[in-house]
Amino acid sequence: MSDLARFSINQMTVKQLSLPELADACAEFGVTNVGLWREPVQAYGLDATAKLVRDAGLTVTTLCRGGFLTAVEPDARAKALDDNRRAVDEAATLGTDTLVLVSGGLPAGSKDLHGARERIAHALGELGPYAESHGVRLAIEPLHPMYASDRCVVSTLTQALDLAERFPAHQVGVTVDTYHIWWDDRAPEQIARAGAGGRIHTFQLADWTTPLPEGVLNGRGQIGDGSIDMREWKGYVEAAGYAGAIEVELFNDRLWARDGREVLAETARRFTEHVM
Repeated sequence: MSDLARFSINQMTVKQLSLPELADACAEFGVTNVGLWREPVQAYGLDATAKLVRDAGLTVTTLCRGGFLTAVEPDARAKALDDNRRAVDEAATLGTDTLVLVSGGLPAGSKDLHGARERIAHALGELGPYAESHGVRLAIEPLHPMYASDRCVVSTLTQALDLAERFPAHQVGVTVDTYHIWWDDRAPEQIARAGAGGRIHTFQLADWTTPLPEGVLNGRGQIGDGSIDMREWKGYVEAAGYAGAIEVELFNDRLWARDGREVLAETARRFTEHVM
Protein backbone atom coordinates (compact mmCIF):
# COMPACT_ATOMS: atom_id res chain seq x y z
CA MET A 1 0.00 0.00 0.00
CA SER A 2 1.26 3.49 -0.86
CA ASP A 3 2.19 5.72 2.07
CA LEU A 4 -0.31 8.20 0.61
CA ALA A 5 -3.22 5.75 0.33
CA ARG A 6 -4.81 7.14 3.51
CA PHE A 7 -3.63 10.72 3.05
CA SER A 8 -6.32 13.30 2.39
CA ILE A 9 -5.53 16.91 1.59
CA ASN A 10 -8.07 19.26 3.06
CA GLN A 11 -8.89 22.00 0.59
CA MET A 12 -8.18 24.70 3.17
CA THR A 13 -4.52 23.66 3.37
CA VAL A 14 -4.04 24.79 -0.23
CA LYS A 15 -6.91 27.22 -0.57
CA GLN A 16 -4.89 29.26 -3.08
CA LEU A 17 -5.53 26.48 -5.60
CA SER A 18 -8.78 26.53 -7.56
CA LEU A 19 -10.71 23.29 -7.60
CA PRO A 20 -9.42 22.33 -11.08
CA GLU A 21 -5.89 23.20 -9.98
CA LEU A 22 -6.32 21.09 -6.86
CA ALA A 23 -7.54 18.13 -8.90
CA ASP A 24 -4.58 18.46 -11.27
CA ALA A 25 -2.09 18.72 -8.41
CA CYS A 26 -3.57 15.67 -6.71
CA ALA A 27 -3.13 13.69 -9.92
CA GLU A 28 0.45 14.92 -10.25
CA PHE A 29 1.45 13.86 -6.73
CA GLY A 30 -0.59 10.67 -6.40
CA VAL A 31 -3.13 12.04 -3.92
CA THR A 32 -6.52 10.34 -4.17
CA ASN A 33 -8.44 11.84 -1.24
CA VAL A 34 -9.64 15.39 -0.61
CA GLY A 35 -11.63 17.16 2.08
CA LEU A 36 -13.74 19.99 0.66
CA TRP A 37 -15.14 23.24 2.04
CA ARG A 38 -18.60 24.52 1.27
CA GLU A 39 -17.72 28.09 0.24
CA PRO A 40 -15.32 27.26 -2.62
CA VAL A 41 -17.58 24.39 -3.68
CA GLN A 42 -20.54 26.74 -3.89
CA ALA A 43 -18.47 29.30 -5.80
CA TYR A 44 -17.42 26.71 -8.37
CA GLY A 45 -20.84 25.08 -8.44
CA LEU A 46 -21.97 22.04 -6.48
CA ASP A 47 -22.77 19.83 -9.46
CA ALA A 48 -19.65 21.00 -11.31
CA THR A 49 -17.52 20.13 -8.28
CA ALA A 50 -19.11 16.71 -7.94
CA LYS A 51 -18.34 15.99 -11.60
CA LEU A 52 -14.81 17.36 -11.30
CA VAL A 53 -13.82 15.16 -8.36
CA ARG A 54 -15.57 12.15 -9.84
CA ASP A 55 -13.81 12.54 -13.19
CA ALA A 56 -10.49 13.04 -11.38
CA GLY A 57 -10.94 9.82 -9.44
CA LEU A 58 -10.87 11.66 -6.12
CA THR A 59 -12.64 10.47 -2.99
CA VAL A 60 -14.19 13.26 -0.92
CA THR A 61 -13.41 12.32 2.67
CA THR A 62 -15.32 15.12 4.39
CA LEU A 63 -17.23 18.30 3.76
CA CYS A 64 -16.60 21.28 6.03
CA ARG A 65 -18.54 22.68 7.58
CA GLY A 66 -21.90 22.58 9.17
CA GLY A 67 -22.76 23.66 12.67
CA PHE A 68 -23.05 27.11 14.33
CA LEU A 69 -26.06 25.91 16.23
CA THR A 70 -25.99 28.00 19.40
CA ALA A 71 -28.24 30.94 18.50
CA VAL A 72 -31.07 31.77 20.88
CA GLU A 73 -33.48 33.68 18.62
CA PRO A 74 -36.00 31.41 16.84
CA ASP A 75 -35.41 32.93 13.40
CA ALA A 76 -31.64 32.55 13.71
CA ARG A 77 -32.01 28.97 14.88
CA ALA A 78 -34.32 28.14 11.99
CA LYS A 79 -31.87 29.64 9.51
CA ALA A 80 -29.03 27.62 11.02
CA LEU A 81 -31.00 24.40 10.75
CA ASP A 82 -31.91 25.16 7.14
CA ASP A 83 -28.26 25.85 6.33
CA ASN A 84 -27.18 22.57 7.90
CA ARG A 85 -29.76 20.67 5.91
CA ARG A 86 -28.30 22.26 2.78
CA ALA A 87 -24.84 21.20 3.95
CA VAL A 88 -26.08 17.61 4.27
CA ASP A 89 -27.52 17.80 0.76
CA GLU A 90 -24.18 19.11 -0.54
CA ALA A 91 -22.23 16.34 1.19
CA ALA A 92 -24.47 13.71 -0.35
CA THR A 93 -24.09 15.24 -3.81
CA LEU A 94 -20.29 15.27 -3.43
CA GLY A 95 -20.30 11.62 -2.42
CA THR A 96 -18.96 11.99 1.12
CA ASP A 97 -20.58 10.41 4.14
CA THR A 98 -19.14 12.89 6.66
CA LEU A 99 -20.16 16.47 7.39
CA VAL A 100 -17.89 18.14 9.95
CA LEU A 101 -19.66 20.36 12.48
CA VAL A 102 -18.14 23.37 14.23
CA SER A 103 -20.77 23.87 16.86
CA GLY A 104 -20.71 27.65 17.32
CA GLY A 105 -19.66 30.05 20.07
CA LEU A 106 -21.57 31.94 22.71
CA PRO A 107 -24.30 34.24 21.41
CA ALA A 108 -23.56 37.93 21.84
CA GLY A 109 -23.85 38.93 25.49
CA SER A 110 -24.25 35.36 26.76
CA LYS A 111 -22.08 33.57 29.32
CA ASP A 112 -24.16 30.39 29.40
CA LEU A 113 -21.97 27.57 28.07
CA HIS A 114 -24.35 24.88 29.33
CA GLY A 115 -27.33 26.45 27.58
CA ALA A 116 -25.38 26.78 24.33
CA ARG A 117 -24.44 23.11 24.43
CA GLU A 118 -28.02 22.10 25.08
CA ARG A 119 -29.15 24.06 22.03
CA ILE A 120 -26.59 22.11 19.99
CA ALA A 121 -28.07 18.86 21.29
CA HIS A 122 -31.57 20.00 20.35
CA ALA A 123 -30.40 20.84 16.83
CA LEU A 124 -28.65 17.48 16.47
CA GLY A 125 -31.91 15.79 17.34
CA GLU A 126 -33.44 17.39 14.26
CA LEU A 127 -30.44 17.12 11.95
CA GLY A 128 -29.35 13.56 12.75
CA PRO A 129 -32.32 11.78 11.16
CA TYR A 130 -32.17 14.13 8.16
CA ALA A 131 -28.50 13.34 7.65
CA GLU A 132 -29.12 9.62 8.01
CA SER A 133 -31.79 9.75 5.32
CA HIS A 134 -29.14 11.16 2.96
CA GLY A 135 -26.40 8.70 3.89
CA VAL A 136 -24.41 11.35 5.78
CA ARG A 137 -22.95 11.30 9.29
CA LEU A 138 -22.47 14.39 11.45
CA ALA A 139 -19.01 14.69 13.01
CA ILE A 140 -18.82 17.09 15.97
CA GLU A 141 -15.40 18.70 16.07
CA PRO A 142 -14.18 19.92 19.45
CA LEU A 143 -12.02 23.02 19.06
CA HIS A 144 -9.26 24.20 21.36
CA PRO A 145 -10.66 26.13 24.35
CA MET A 146 -9.29 29.41 23.00
CA TYR A 147 -12.18 29.29 20.50
CA ALA A 148 -14.94 28.63 23.05
CA SER A 149 -16.33 32.16 23.21
CA ASP A 150 -16.68 32.96 19.53
CA ARG A 151 -16.44 29.76 17.51
CA CYS A 152 -17.05 26.50 19.35
CA VAL A 153 -18.38 25.88 22.87
CA VAL A 154 -17.42 22.21 22.48
CA SER A 155 -13.79 22.18 23.60
CA THR A 156 -12.95 18.55 24.42
CA LEU A 157 -13.63 15.10 23.07
CA THR A 158 -15.42 14.39 26.35
CA GLN A 159 -17.89 17.18 25.67
CA ALA A 160 -18.26 16.14 22.02
CA LEU A 161 -18.99 12.54 22.95
CA ASP A 162 -21.41 13.54 25.70
CA LEU A 163 -23.40 15.24 22.94
CA ALA A 164 -22.92 12.59 20.26
CA GLU A 165 -23.89 9.67 22.49
CA ARG A 166 -27.42 11.02 22.85
CA PHE A 167 -27.93 9.89 19.25
CA PRO A 168 -27.19 6.78 17.16
CA ALA A 169 -23.55 6.47 16.09
CA HIS A 170 -24.51 6.28 12.42
CA GLN A 171 -26.06 9.73 12.81
CA VAL A 172 -23.64 11.60 15.08
CA GLY A 173 -19.99 11.02 15.92
CA VAL A 174 -16.85 13.10 16.37
CA THR A 175 -13.90 14.57 14.55
CA VAL A 176 -10.53 13.84 16.14
CA ASP A 177 -8.18 16.73 15.25
CA THR A 178 -4.71 16.75 16.76
CA TYR A 179 -4.46 20.54 16.77
CA HIS A 180 -7.41 20.90 19.08
CA ILE A 181 -6.92 18.00 21.53
CA TRP A 182 -3.19 17.27 21.81
CA TRP A 183 -2.94 19.16 25.12
CA ASP A 184 -5.73 17.16 26.83
CA ASP A 185 -4.46 14.22 28.91
CA ARG A 186 -7.95 12.70 28.82
CA ALA A 187 -8.09 12.67 25.04
CA PRO A 188 -6.51 9.21 24.53
CA GLU A 189 -9.11 7.53 26.74
CA GLN A 190 -11.84 9.50 24.98
CA ILE A 191 -10.56 8.33 21.61
CA ALA A 192 -10.89 4.77 22.92
CA ARG A 193 -14.41 5.61 24.08
CA ALA A 194 -15.28 7.03 20.66
CA GLY A 195 -13.86 3.99 18.90
CA ALA A 196 -15.77 1.56 21.10
CA GLY A 197 -18.96 3.31 20.11
CA GLY A 198 -18.12 3.54 16.40
CA ARG A 199 -18.06 7.32 16.59
CA ILE A 200 -14.68 8.33 15.10
CA HIS A 201 -16.01 9.70 11.83
CA THR A 202 -12.85 11.50 10.70
CA PHE A 203 -9.26 12.04 11.84
CA GLN A 204 -7.52 15.32 11.05
CA LEU A 205 -3.97 16.55 11.56
CA ALA A 206 -2.34 19.92 12.14
CA ASP A 207 0.71 20.77 14.22
CA TRP A 208 0.95 23.22 17.13
CA THR A 209 3.50 25.97 16.63
CA THR A 210 4.08 29.12 18.65
CA PRO A 211 3.86 32.04 18.81
CA LEU A 212 0.29 32.04 17.59
CA PRO A 213 -0.62 34.71 15.05
CA GLU A 214 -2.87 37.62 15.90
CA GLY A 215 -6.42 36.36 15.93
CA VAL A 216 -5.11 32.79 16.47
CA LEU A 217 -7.31 31.25 13.75
CA ASN A 218 -4.58 30.78 11.15
CA GLY A 219 -1.93 29.30 13.40
CA ARG A 220 -2.08 25.62 12.45
CA GLY A 221 1.45 24.44 11.74
CA GLN A 222 2.74 22.25 8.97
CA ILE A 223 3.17 18.60 9.99
CA GLY A 224 6.52 18.18 11.71
CA ASP A 225 7.04 21.87 12.52
CA GLY A 226 5.56 21.84 16.02
CA SER A 227 4.99 20.06 19.30
CA ILE A 228 2.63 17.20 18.37
CA ASP A 229 3.74 13.59 17.95
CA MET A 230 1.59 12.63 14.99
CA ARG A 231 2.43 8.93 15.09
CA GLU A 232 1.36 8.79 18.74
CA TRP A 233 -2.09 10.16 17.89
CA LYS A 234 -2.38 7.94 14.82
CA GLY A 235 -1.67 5.05 17.17
CA TYR A 236 -4.50 6.09 19.47
CA VAL A 237 -7.12 6.23 16.72
CA GLU A 238 -5.94 3.01 15.11
CA ALA A 239 -6.02 1.21 18.47
CA ALA A 240 -9.61 2.46 18.73
CA GLY A 241 -10.43 0.81 15.40
CA TYR A 242 -10.16 3.73 13.01
CA ALA A 243 -8.77 2.72 9.62
CA GLY A 244 -10.07 5.53 7.42
CA ALA A 245 -8.52 8.51 5.69
CA ILE A 246 -6.24 10.89 7.58
CA GLU A 247 -6.89 14.47 6.58
CA VAL A 248 -4.36 17.30 6.88
CA GLU A 249 -6.19 20.58 7.47
CA LEU A 250 -3.99 23.65 7.91
CA PHE A 251 -5.03 27.27 8.35
CA ASN A 252 -1.75 29.08 7.81
CA ASP A 253 -1.10 32.42 6.12
CA ARG A 254 2.50 31.56 5.32
CA LEU A 255 1.48 28.39 3.54
CA TRP A 256 -1.25 30.23 1.65
CA ALA A 257 1.31 32.78 0.42
CA ARG A 258 3.33 30.03 -1.27
CA ASP A 259 2.77 28.11 -4.47
CA GLY A 260 -0.10 25.72 -3.81
CA ARG A 261 1.41 22.78 -5.68
CA GLU A 262 4.59 23.18 -3.67
CA VAL A 263 2.60 23.16 -0.44
CA LEU A 264 0.67 20.06 -1.48
CA ALA A 265 3.88 18.22 -2.36
CA GLU A 266 5.48 19.28 0.93
CA THR A 267 2.42 18.24 2.94
CA ALA A 268 2.36 14.81 1.30
CA ARG A 269 6.05 14.40 2.03
CA ARG A 270 5.63 15.45 5.65
CA PHE A 271 2.76 12.97 5.97
CA THR A 272 4.97 10.08 4.94
CA GLU A 273 7.81 11.29 7.18
CA HIS A 274 5.88 12.05 10.36
CA VAL A 275 2.66 10.04 10.23
CA MET A 276 3.12 6.75 8.37
